Amino acid sequence: MPDTAMPSYPIEARNKVKRVHRRGAYDHATVHRILDASMMCHVSYVIDGQPYCTPTLFWREGTHLYWHGSSASRMLRNLSDGQPACLTVAHLDALVMARSGFHHSVDYRAAMCFGRARLVTDPDHKRQALTMMVDRFYPNRTAGLREINAQEFKATSVVSMEIETASAKIRIDGIGEEEEDYALPIYAERMPVRMVLGEPEPCPRLMAGVKRGADLNAYQPGRALDEALVEAYAEAYGTVAQT
Repeated sequence: MPDTAMPSYPIEARNKVKRVHRRGAYDHATVHRILDASMMCHVSYVIDGQPYCTPTLFWREGTHLYWHGSSASRMLRNLSDGQPACLTVAHLDALVMARSGFHHSVDYRAAMCFGRARLVTDPDHKRQALTMMVDRFYPNRTAGLREINAQEFKATSVVSMEIETASAKIRIDGIGEEEEDYALPIYAERMPVRMVLGEPEPCPRLMAGVKRGADLNAYQPGRALDEALVEAYAEAYGTVAQT
């Protein structure tokens, strides 16, 4: 059940969790925590009656979501007036193998956000967004990079969407069976799933003396990616944009 003492998104027909209500949450903290632990999302929209779903890099600032794409994108050409959109993120946390096919499942965290997607057309806003497209994940990295040139700036579009409403859904139940099934001689288990960072592979054409910088400190071999992303977010934005 949502915590009414915390800032929450309004519950409407489009975001209300329909099945297993106890797994649903609408408070900003829960939704944002799931979003900030990811760097890829899927954005769904309808153009001329045809549904599309696009995977893309995204990031959050307060209750605004941003993502980028090519200026030639079909979707981005249709955003001048604000296109209704749904952005989703999902984390697979465990495989659940039960004693019946019906109770096989997964543990997961997911968020679904609704709003109207609009192109960022103000040049200063767009330039800041393109900076944060890097710095949100790798804090302060842009300051040490070659500046974006005019052609790159023109070729890249940025989309912003104010979250009008959203919901999170979390399953952490593990194995759940019919009571009589526990007496069956059938193996069952929960297998945790993590996306873990591997060993860095430096560019073979690095100039002599160029070292890995502090902007990558969150990304250490063996660390879970979602933990690194949350740490990088906190460093990039502090507490200001977390709610």
